[in-house]
Amino acid sequence: MLCSRCLIETSRTGYHLIPDNALEQLFWGRCVVERGAAFSVYNRGSNIRKLIHKMKYKGQKEIGYGLGKLYGSYLKGTSFMEGVDLFIPVPLHPSRLKQRGYNQSEYIARGLSSVTGVPVVDNALRRASKSATQTHRGRYERWENVEGLFVVVDKKAIEGKHIMLVDDVVTTGSTLEACVDALKRFPQVRVSVVTLAISRKLTI
Repeated sequence: MLCSRCLIETSRTGYHLIPDNALEQLFWGRCVVERGAAFSVYNRGSNIRKLIHKMKYKGQKEIGYGLGKLYGSYLKGTSFMEGVDLFIPVPLHPSRLKQRGYNQSEYIARGLSSVTGVPVVDNALRRASKSATQTHRGRYERWENVEGLFVVVDKKAIEGKHIMLVDDVVTTGSTLEACVDALKRFPQVRVSVVTLAISRKLTI
């Protein structure tokens, strides 16, 4: 699934070692995120874009696990993972999950977990409704499209925990912001964010 040449040629951001990086700045003034990092930069010709496309649309879910495992090897033992209690993958709507057959973010989280030892909780956060496509929407329109999109269904699993949200790609951050808002309604919950890729336009 992941050849050595492809992995070597895939750029790394090193964000997990950079305070106030571009992904963390994305949430400034919007919601409180403890830490944020992305493995690579997503653009039209990037290797990570090709891999994520195969993972999401070609049924190659093992790519998510493999990349999660690789990224976990970078994150393990660093201050970025300090105090993190659990991984929560960003949920898919049940109809989309049925159509695709799997949640790619869960496979990424499982890969991260296999190396770091931090458990995955995939049933505490649920998608309350199906959002319309985000393509061609502005930032405010994207936020409106996902407001109230997620609900916590197992508050005991998250209360007092430091949660690491896991997703594949961050563009405007609206979906992740909606997840953070849902999670932080509960006592003493801290939230960080990790993704496989960040849109290139956000790194400029």
